[in-house]
Amino acid sequence: MSIILDGKGLTCEKLVRIARYNEKVELSPDAGKRIIECRNMLEEKIQANEIMYGVNTGIGEFSEIVLNDEQIKQFQKYLIYNHAAGIGDPAPIEYVRGAMAGRINVHAHGKSGCRLEITKTLVEMLNKGVTPVVCQKGSVGACGDLAPMSQIALLMMGEGEAYYQGEKYSGKVALEKAGIPIPGLQARDGLATINGSNLLTAMAAIQLYDMNRWLKQAEIACAMTLESLFANMKPYDVRLHQVRGFKGAIRCANSLNKLFTGSDLVTGKLKVKVQDAYSMRSSPQVIGAAHDAIAYAKSQVETELNGVGDNPIFFPEYKLTLTGANFQGSPVSLPMDMVGSAITMVCVLSERRLNRLTNPALSQGLPSFLTKGAGMFSGMMLSQYTADTLITEQRILSFPASIMSIPAAADQEDFVSMGMNTSIKNGQILDNAYGILGIEFMAAAQALDFRTFTPGNGSVTARNVIRKYISHLDEDRPLYPDHTKMKELVKSCEILEEVEKVVGSLE
Repeated sequence: MSIILDGKGLTCEKLVRIARYNEKVELSPDAGKRIIECRNMLEEKIQANEIMYGVNTGIGEFSEIVLNDEQIKQFQKYLIYNHAAGIGDPAPIEYVRGAMAGRINVHAHGKSGCRLEITKTLVEMLNKGVTPVVCQKGSVGACGDLAPMSQIALLMMGEGEAYYQGEKYSGKVALEKAGIPIPGLQARDGLATINGSNLLTAMAAIQLYDMNRWLKQAEIACAMTLESLFANMKPYDVRLHQVRGFKGAIRCANSLNKLFTGSDLVTGKLKVKVQDAYSMRSSPQVIGAAHDAIAYAKSQVETELNGVGDNPIFFPEYKLTLTGANFQGSPVSLPMDMVGSAITMVCVLSERRLNRLTNPALSQGLPSFLTKGAGMFSGMMLSQYTADTLITEQRILSFPASIMSIPAAADQEDFVSMGMNTSIKNGQILDNAYGILGIEFMAAAQALDFRTFTPGNGSVTARNVIRKYISHLDEDRPLYPDHTKMKELVKSCEILEEVEKVVGSLE
């Protein structure tokens, strides 16, 4: 069944279904009526020679220049040409598809002023698999993602480039092969296609979806390590977290308890310390704080996905045009900077637990560096090195981009969100996080192999999945294939999916 785009109800999960899994979309009939009604009002205002930014004026520093009738006809074309000014490698297809879906949802409010043909073309491009080639870099995250969105808008004129059925073509050829008419650009159409933070928001939505799944795997790895280290189970009693009240910590404690089900440790029969180190007993508080950060960021991103990010904005019900700054990316970039730091924080926690698994002074009797042949063999000593270098990169990437504004357009655009930089670096943070967590998983599975007690159902299931791909480290071997395999395994979420089949949802 198609996902209906009507200006409301677009979630991160739905966006992923559209962007990653190619689910079909439909524009709701009511949205189509709103778009037509708004366009009719706009054309009346053009006929009445009412001055409207970006319709019959220049843009940015040129907003005070009024265009004549002939210039109005040509302006949208040149607007797209001069804004298609990105650089470098193309953005992943799922990000571009997400941006297109977000832009359709903006249009669905009927306040953008474009012709219905523009919105319908975006719908057809999504449904028929025509994805514009869009440079990842070039947006400052205010006035919208102008440079990348302009490469989408080029296709409205049969220009630019696009992917279709796994091949790259000129925009004109891609549309012809898909049987999509070229709508052309008339007054307002170009600016209505580009004037919002849609690409950085789509990237954020997709990343939040993946980060939530990564955090659930962080809880699984945590449970495996805690059991390997004979953790005292009292810090994970949900009542402890309920009296403090943070939702994320309560969620994490509930998840850990599901994972511990069936473990000999929860029976109290095994000797444990009175109190464990912070990297162990603080896990619900730290991972929980990341859950809370993601929940807040998700609320902001979904507000943006369902809002009108555009300029100017037309109100047919009042016959009114208002110019403002609803394209500004700060409401997304600020919480997403926080989320990047949250993922890094949980990575640091993971590495500290890894240290306890490998350090013979801290590992509760596990073999040094998780090898029986210490001295001849070094076991997983160097695995920690790899995790540490990734942690350092995470810390560098976690510096917020949202405070890094550089004025542009002759100081007319003198504060920008740099939200695209946030989204790009969050993708790198998440990529590193897969590797860091993969190394903890590998070490925890190795550690559990040395224990004779019965671990929890979650740990047993996770270790079984890991052993499908990575054999026990009996004697030293090159570890880079194992590390890379583990990174891909975490990214695939196979561990998560198999564990949730056994213990239930970790939400």
